Amino acid sequence: MADDTDGGADVPPREEFRHDPIEHASVRAGMTVGELVEEYGRAGIGAGALHEAVDITAAMFDDDVTTFVGLAGAMVPAGMRRIVADLIRDGHIDVLVTTGATLTHDAIEAIGGKHHHGRAGPHETRSGARCSPSTDASRGHGREQGAGSLREHDETLRDEWVDRIYDVYLPQEHFTLLEDHLRSEVFPEIEARVTIQRLTDELGHEHDVPIYAPAIQDSVLGLQAWLYAQTTDFGLDALSDMSGLNDVAYEAGSTGALVIGGGVPKNFVLQTMLVAPDAYDYAVQLTMDPEHAGGLSGASLEEARSWGKLEKAARNASVYADATITLPLLVAGARESSSE
Repeated sequence: MADDTDGGADVPPREEFRHDPIEHASVRAGMTVGELVEEYGRAGIGAGALHEAVDITAAMFDDDVTTFVGLAGAMVPAGMRRIVADLIRDGHIDVLVTTGATLTHDAIEAIGGKHHHGRAGPHETRSGARCSPSTDASRGHGREQGAGSLREHDETLRDEWVDRIYDVYLPQEHFTLLEDHLRSEVFPEIEARVTIQRLTDELGHEHDVPIYAPAIQDSVLGLQAWLYAQTTDFGLDALSDMSGLNDVAYEAGSTGALVIGGGVPKNFVLQTMLVAPDAYDYAVQLTMDPEHAGGLSGASLEEARSWGKLEKAARNASVYADATITLPLLVAGARESSSE
């Protein structure tokens, strides 16, 4: 029986069902990311969700939309730093809310420190980018693959003064350099009592958008600020930052939220609309946290609509996958679409 006819079959009335057949994606050599995303739109499940997310993100890139971005997770250690920085420089992010850890790792990179390809455990092969003599040498360094337990693997890293973030390594001397930089150049240059936003401004060097880290205490950066405050009059005023963020939301026209990961940045971005006259018109989240656990990080955007954080007619999409995979696809696809 052909799909476009009932073939004379006696079927019940259908209100939910609509004739909209899944088309099968096609890939070929030389296609652009935008073309690949269009093929995703023919499919369902995660591919279809990513296509919808790209379409919504492209709409958020419009100059008339004020875009709030929540950034959590190990995106800087994983190598996503430049993607976010380029979005800021190109005017696609109007407000960035992130974690103290993200700012810590970003500052390490800014002063010359590097995160390195490593292994998630002793039985893992080393991940890596394009091979070069230096990366080949680094992958060959250390214990043989398969040697020892995971505990022994991390005990060895501790003995070598190397911190592990899944399969990324960070030598501890980079934290020493950061601490020296903060104590000698950053903290003394700002007033005795400042807002967290003022501190992030000093750390950000050059940027065109306000950056907020509402839980900055929960990081090495926050720990260093606390240590510095023990012998000086230095302090942070966490509540003052909310005025600037809420003012942006209150004065904005059309608004969009791009939420990468969950936690404090996600909630801070979404709750801002509770004191604004309107709610978000667009929203996209990239997450791997399940909704059924009841936590904020996995809460659906539909749930946010019930709180009045999204307009009833808002366009929204959630993509449940590793953000280090989906963010580059999302941004590349949206950039290509918005430039057409």
